[in-house]
Amino acid sequence: MTIPALPPRDLRGHGAEPPRVALPDGAKAIVSLVVNLEEGAEWAVSDGDAVAEGMAEVRSVVEPGRWDQGTEQQFAYGVRAGVWRILRELEAHRRVATFWMCGRAVERSPELARAIVAAGHEGACHGWRWRPCADYDDADSERRDLARSIEAIERATGERPQGFFCRGSESRWTRGLLREAGFLYSSNGLDDDLPYWDAPPGERPLLVVPYAFDSNDMKFFHPNGFVRSDDMVDYVRDALDVLVREGEAGCPKLLNLGFHLRIVGRPGRFAAFRRILELVDGYGDALWVARRVDLARFWAARVAPPA
Repeated sequence: MTIPALPPRDLRGHGAEPPRVALPDGAKAIVSLVVNLEEGAEWAVSDGDAVAEGMAEVRSVVEPGRWDQGTEQQFAYGVRAGVWRILRELEAHRRVATFWMCGRAVERSPELARAIVAAGHEGACHGWRWRPCADYDDADSERRDLARSIEAIERATGERPQGFFCRGSESRWTRGLLREAGFLYSSNGLDDDLPYWDAPPGERPLLVVPYAFDSNDMKFFHPNGFVRSDDMVDYVRDALDVLVREGEAGCPKLLNLGFHLRIVGRPGRFAAFRRILELVDGYGDALWVARRVDLARFWAARVAPPA
């Protein structure tokens, strides 16, 4: 088996003169709302996994390898209760989002995935399980799981996913498999404020629509992160202030806002979700709030891949 070499690190990116692309309606910055549908795809002993997922509200006291009912129920909260708050609020603000959908989560809650896409949101692929693709030992195993994810999302929603993002890190094979499967973009790029092309010689260019973790509600689960709802709201306000100023100077950029059903779907943190949407509304046409697939198409039509 031929193992592909790791790609060289790109520490330059767009450089001092990034592309200056005029946004729709004269907007000064792009906002991408991302909601994660992972519940049911996490590690769980009741599903036959050796250990349970360890990242939740509190550190579990259940011995590794034993059934962890409490952690499973914290995940279940997201699809039982949290998702409906989030969908109602998005509808109230007339906003569309990209939902990262784990294939196994969609397979277990197909009616939920169907309702999300029927409401106008994008169903993008988040892998089969909530796991890093870097864990795969070979391309064939990853290819099979990618195909299962695509099939589950397409069967439930009627739409084939065009975008991809996995937990943690891609593997050596991931981008080649995305090209093979016809994906428009990957979002496993945490290194820029603007999309860019991944175009190795002899391969189809793949657009990278970068993502970010700093403005992500997962930081409510980290000791160096957010505590009160307004901690996240204030952080997003500061980010928007910086990006709008840069856009007014002629260089619009992207702000990623990431949310989870089981995290911001809780009442005490849902206030952050609601206030952030209100904050975004207040900027009016200065912000282009776009699904990632729409941003990818927009960018690909205006910025050509390298020769």
